[in-house]
Amino acid sequence: MKNQLSLSFLGAAGTVTGSKYLLSACGKNILIDCGLYQGKKELRLLNWEEPDFPPQGIDVVLLTHAHLDHTGYLPKLVQLGYRGEIWATAPTLDVAEIILKDTAKIQEEEAKQANEQGYSKHHPAVPFYGLKDVEKTIRAFRMKPQDKWIPLGDQLRCRFRYNGHLLGACFLELDVAGKRLVFSGDVGRPKDVLLFSPHKPEKADILLLESTYGDRLHPTESTKERLREVITNTLAKKGTLLIPSFAVERAQALMYLLWQLKMEHALPSIPVILDTPMGADVLKVFYQSQSWHKLTAQDCLQMCEDIRIVTSFRETWEIIDRKEPKIVIAGSGMLTGGRILTYLTQYLENPATTILLAGYQAEGTRGRQLEDGAKELKIYGKTYAVKADVCSLEGLSGHADQQELLDWLSELQTAPEQIFLVHGEPDAAAGLQKKIRETLGWECAIPQRNEQFVTTLPQPVE
Repeated sequence: MKNQLSLSFLGAAGTVTGSKYLLSACGKNILIDCGLYQGKKELRLLNWEEPDFPPQGIDVVLLTHAHLDHTGYLPKLVQLGYRGEIWATAPTLDVAEIILKDTAKIQEEEAKQANEQGYSKHHPAVPFYGLKDVEKTIRAFRMKPQDKWIPLGDQLRCRFRYNGHLLGACFLELDVAGKRLVFSGDVGRPKDVLLFSPHKPEKADILLLESTYGDRLHPTESTKERLREVITNTLAKKGTLLIPSFAVERAQALMYLLWQLKMEHALPSIPVILDTPMGADVLKVFYQSQSWHKLTAQDCLQMCEDIRIVTSFRETWEIIDRKEPKIVIAGSGMLTGGRILTYLTQYLENPATTILLAGYQAEGTRGRQLEDGAKELKIYGKTYAVKADVCSLEGLSGHADQQELLDWLSELQTAPEQIFLVHGEPDAAAGLQKKIRETLGWECAIPQRNEQFVTTLPQPVE
């Protein structure tokens, strides 16, 4: 009906990954985020299912930020027939292009390897999408500014607002026939190493709020001191420190902290290696996006001087073959793919190795298995014993914790009519729901996948 608004929770509902929300109102169908499911097999299999909406019927896609769980389904959407535009900020589109190309390349390589070595159950194994699909997707990208209302149709407009978390990340505000909808995306932290504090919404009639860390607080210990401690302990064993890292922002934050420790003479001389081609490409986006982060161009240049940036897979094996102590930052952050897996095949069974988990580990990922104390990991069809030390560096999380999410709500002038807690595992969402009720007296719903919310819009004033 013309005077109705419907909101469908197509992903990141009851779980952390696969963000997709379909808003239908004022004659338009708008998809907010278009992410891949990651982690548990039953979630990953959802990526292969036919979507519950016709891609051709979507008018526009709006992106909060570039992470794969918010953008990784875009090439599949285009492959299935979507022909509209994809709107986001300039850094988000730059980073999304890097991430999607890297993802397609990995998928093509892994399918090829599975077929050659015969460890896939599928004959033949096929990539979810390829580089040609990504190229078609990039042609639909349209850069949009921060903080300016952009018309989407009659009685419909949107605005992108700075949100920390990731280079280019924003929360989205949509005005729909007199109602304000706010999609939080992923809320950043007020004291991020590289990024500024997130802005805060002042009004929200309908709010979708992430709840990744909704049931906990981040540690108050110094992240830099914790990193120094882990490095010192690894060096005492004459071992190698492997840091699985998200290539975007997390890798650069780690580089910055290591550079600071070296400048403060808090570390002995030790090789530091960045082995993620995507992370190296993202450094270029940092140079081009000075207003989005705290680093100066000079900071970016100087912190790269003492860090070896690997560009080829041949270099990866050269580094692996050199057994002296070293620090290696490599993708991916949850050990779902990337160069870190090659290092693990060679170092995981060495007790002198330390693996430092520097971010959120979703259910079903190898990172979560290590975090939960797994004694073995399966990599490329082979099982490896976990003899390395495993520890965590929680202070670098890009997600607001429970108190920081409450603070993010602090400038709302009135209580929202509806709050939906999304992008969180069940315990995390329930913990945030309870805290908001106790602290603010607001009720929150926790939607499940494919649940739909419908409400009547105000009649337009003649």
